[in-house]
Amino acid sequence: MTSSSTTALIMAAGEGTRMRSSRPKVLHPVCGRAMITWPILAARSAGVGRIAVIVSPNSDLGDALPEEVETVVQPQSDGTGGAVRAAIGIVRESSEVLVLSGDVPLVSATVISELLSTHRDDKASATVMTAILEDPGAYGRVVRDSGDAVEKIVEAKEAGDATAAELEIKEINSGTYVFSGESLASALDEINSDNAQGEYYLPDVLAVMRGRGERVSAHIAEDTAVNLGVNNKVDLATVETEARRRILEGHMLAGVTIVDPASTWIDADVSIGQDARIEPGTSLRGATEIGAGAEIGPHSTVINSGIGARSRILHSHLVLCEVMEDCQVGPFAYLRPGAQLEDGSKAGTFVEIKNSVIGAGAKVPHLSYIGDADIGKGANLGAGTITANYDGRDKHRTVVGPGARVGVDTMLVAPVEVGADAYTGAGSVIRENVPPGSLAVSRGDQRTIEEYAERRKAREKEEEPDS
Repeated sequence: MTSSSTTALIMAAGEGTRMRSSRPKVLHPVCGRAMITWPILAARSAGVGRIAVIVSPNSDLGDALPEEVETVVQPQSDGTGGAVRAAIGIVRESSEVLVLSGDVPLVSATVISELLSTHRDDKASATVMTAILEDPGAYGRVVRDSGDAVEKIVEAKEAGDATAAELEIKEINSGTYVFSGESLASALDEINSDNAQGEYYLPDVLAVMRGRGERVSAHIAEDTAVNLGVNNKVDLATVETEARRRILEGHMLAGVTIVDPASTWIDADVSIGQDARIEPGTSLRGATEIGAGAEIGPHSTVINSGIGARSRILHSHLVLCEVMEDCQVGPFAYLRPGAQLEDGSKAGTFVEIKNSVIGAGAKVPHLSYIGDADIGKGANLGAGTITANYDGRDKHRTVVGPGARVGVDTMLVAPVEVGADAYTGAGSVIRENVPPGSLAVSRGDQRTIEEYAERRKAREKEEEPDS
């Protein structure tokens, strides 16, 4: 049997009231990725062919679900067994059924693969994923028989649920299972909701299977994160801390230098090339891509952007932009959506760029705003260059040709074009196109008023009120 014949059911119908949030619990992000997406991607990576998420009637998980993931509505909140009963049609169509929890995001593809292997090797009807905890707390204890199969799972939430001997057991139920589809379908017909909560409990099917003489196995996961569930925002912070630790460790083992992991935040979908260096206080978010040998930070934020090899980003904020190879950005630059820096270009101190292309080797060194512009290869924009791109109704584009030199404190009133190798004088307001190789100067003649300071003092003294 291959994993392509396995179906994953992911339970995500819980109300999540303890989150104290209007957002569905499983949509809360964990390192930039919706919580529900973590087990989905893990199941896919483990080779599971069909994935269905069990949701409540009013739940809208929207874009958080990848393509080809099905949803099944659990009509009423009637427990974990009720959730799987809602998907009985899928269960009957499946050779194997893997059951995961949408609020336990750190179950990895490796652990899922190991669980499936144990299930198949043991030829079991059901296999429970378990973990060994030094302090098992209120988790259900796994009681094994003399043949090492699972005899029962004993709850430990209330006094009297388990005996003293059972409470000494350190192997606990993680709430993740794999079943024979046929055995699970028939066992679900035999469980009931005759309990204080009026709910169907999925672990009850294990007793049904045992009563039929079927084997129920357990797979001990070495990774105790299979047990890290999220019920409130304290739990969410705990899970995100562990997820971030694993992400950082993975990048470092792949050859990335992270100077201070404790002050570095990297989302799950970020990719980083070998020999890149991430300085303290840096946040890499979304689907950001960092090239080999790039240096990011300290104190930089990069969101859904690409940074090319050997580029340097210092004390800056970048969002939805593209920085090619060997570029310099910052300190204190702001690159907004649509900004594109081609190879070897520079956006320096207190520079803001949006929806603009800065050509190869071009420089915007400092104190400038460049919006809706195309800056040619090798051009240089002096300090205080401003593109006046908005006339109050429409945005217009500015073009600066290759090799052009724009003087300090120049205002380019779009739409306008400065030709290749052209110059503008300092303090100019350029409203008309500048031909290639020309110099454009636009300013009034200087007027000097001599002895102005003495005259001002005298006037101010005359205007002083009598004491």
